[in-house]
Amino acid sequence: MEELTLDLDIPQQTGDGADPVASAEKTETQVTALEEGQIVDYITGEAIRETEKEKVRQRTVRALVHEHGIDPADMARDFRVTVSEEGAKRKRTKTADIAIFESGAVHTTANLRRVVICKPEPKGKGKNVVKIREPAQAQADLEALQELMGNEDRPLCADGMWTDGVDYFFLKKVVSDFGADFEDRSDWAVTDATLGSRTVASHQRLRRAEPERLKIAFRRCHNYIHGNEGMPKDAAFWQFLYLLFAKMYDERISRGTAHGRFRTGLKEMFDPDGRAAISTRVKELFDDVKREYKDVFKPTDEITLSDRALAFIVSEIASYDLSGTDVDAKGIAYQELVGTNLRGDRGQYFTPRGAVNLMVEILDPKDDETVLDPTCGTGGFLQATLRHLRDTWKKEAGTYGFPDTDEERERYRDRLREYADEHLMGADFDPFLVRATTMAIMTLAETTGNVFHMDSLGFPRGHLSGVEEAKKKIPLGKTVDVLLTNPPFGADIPVSDESVLGSFHDGIAKSWSRDKETGEVKDNPNSKPGSMAPEQLFIQRAIEWVKPGGRIGIVLPNGILSNPGPFDEAIRRYILEHCWVLASVELPVETFVVDANVNILTTLLFLKRKTDQEIRNHRLRTEKDYPVFMAVAEKVGFDRRGNDLFKREPDGKIVVETSVEQERLRIRGKEVVRPLTRSKPVIDNDLPVIAEKYREFRAKYPVPGFDPRSGTGAGAGA
Repeated sequence: MEELTLDLDIPQQTGDGADPVASAEKTETQVTALEEGQIVDYITGEAIRETEKEKVRQRTVRALVHEHGIDPADMARDFRVTVSEEGAKRKRTKTADIAIFESGAVHTTANLRRVVICKPEPKGKGKNVVKIREPAQAQADLEALQELMGNEDRPLCADGMWTDGVDYFFLKKVVSDFGADFEDRSDWAVTDATLGSRTVASHQRLRRAEPERLKIAFRRCHNYIHGNEGMPKDAAFWQFLYLLFAKMYDERISRGTAHGRFRTGLKEMFDPDGRAAISTRVKELFDDVKREYKDVFKPTDEITLSDRALAFIVSEIASYDLSGTDVDAKGIAYQELVGTNLRGDRGQYFTPRGAVNLMVEILDPKDDETVLDPTCGTGGFLQATLRHLRDTWKKEAGTYGFPDTDEERERYRDRLREYADEHLMGADFDPFLVRATTMAIMTLAETTGNVFHMDSLGFPRGHLSGVEEAKKKIPLGKTVDVLLTNPPFGADIPVSDESVLGSFHDGIAKSWSRDKETGEVKDNPNSKPGSMAPEQLFIQRAIEWVKPGGRIGIVLPNGILSNPGPFDEAIRRYILEHCWVLASVELPVETFVVDANVNILTTLLFLKRKTDQEIRNHRLRTEKDYPVFMAVAEKVGFDRRGNDLFKREPDGKIVVETSVEQERLRIRGKEVVRPLTRSKPVIDNDLPVIAEKYREFRAKYPVPGFDPRSGTGAGAGA
């Protein structure tokens, strides 16, 4: 049974003296299967009915645990509170959807410290762009929250939250001799217990993000700019990225100091003068960013948001420690936002996360190998490479599945930065995508990496700004060890420029036909094709780009690998002549329908470039046969509508997996580790299974051909 660890910071107890270790001990109800329409409650571990409201509640609870460090043992669902109305003789009760009590204390009204009201997410919202409400527009909802928090007779219940998964409102109750007042807040404050170790400087009052909550925060920021400021979606997206870059830069330069400039006081965003002060600080910070990253930003790049919008965005993300947040959480949040806004008409910029992870797992790049994506789009493959290296280092250290200490986090961050500077390469024809990928790398490695603005099919020719630097760092066939790419494909975007096609006439770009008598595919030396599909040319370019022994992972439409026509057969023949075929994984149509809006069957093809001698052996037909890993994925974890797909029992019940998580809590400055049984539905996804089967296959059948790491041949055909 796998053991996972959650690193939680629990607020210091101020109540009636319960033992912190004892309060951390908790036994969860084990759920073995779920009926249709059920989920596992994160507070109790019990099976509950999945409603739209429950989805919001469960997301909120996870964020409270993982971001605010609130122990699930100190929470209760549907807690009834007695309230009184001014002038009314009878009292009545209201229900807190989430009640939070003094740490380790009995769940009574006297020990109630925070309350949350959850409402169903409004229909038609979610990922769609909506206008974000401000407190003045939500008075009825906030009055209900105030009533639940109580007045001066319950002074210790001081914090309240109202959310429907789209809007989030926070109240602070301040009690004086004149009664109780409720003040708007941008968030709940993080306690002093969340500070890091004494040996590594930490950002005070910053918290690590929970993946789902960070996605929501990013989406809310973008929606505010687009919906409240009226900016077009793409302009709103870039304005948010400017601020995100400024936030990460501020974390880096202010590490170890009390305050950065990307911050907001608890009341600042609700006051015109306060909003103006936030705007001044952040715009000055962005000016510094432009000076620091001249290759990424132009002098004309400006933050053009109103003070109100700028203050809202700062309040949404200022409290997060992005440098300390897990790279998976940052990658998921960033990639969803980028994919929504920069996805091409045929999804050509976006490769679904499951396919990306499988390709990186199979090619397994090492920390001394150079990785290139020549059509990097939004940077998915490059981000996945960084995550893969981080996971590899953790496995080598024996800490995989456990949260990083502050020291480990800083060490991995430094290693990722060094790797990205030296070995992580990307290129794209679209300058906006070049910038988006650069920022994606920055979110994970705190450096910009090496992303070149150029036409990869025209390389090493070309006039775009990245060509000259790329010729130094990634010349064809010299330095690239691993190439991962999802090239644009389709007959409706042909490559017809002869200055580009000319580079491929000695390989794929020929006039292929089939001999009517022999059936053999041959080229007509007196004719040249007027155009070719880009994915056809990218196969040759990928092979040319890696050095002998280099590995390739490429997404291709199934037609290239199965169509009987002479052009596709010639391409298959070219592949077999110049490469060892390592693996082929066919994907279901759902893979690209949901995330990329592309209704096409695709295959992930994995290759290894042959040496000149190995190519001669193939031509002389002295090459030995070798085994090839082949798989067909039927399920990828979601259906065509994007709904989660779960494994089921023969009777139709959803299969539930129970695992033990080792939670690491800090209570009153004392670290406590406790086992906590968690139950969750099992996603029906063949891709992780295929990755594991490939590793088993390679343990039995070594990779064929020349091994550039050892300088020797390995396996068949060497």
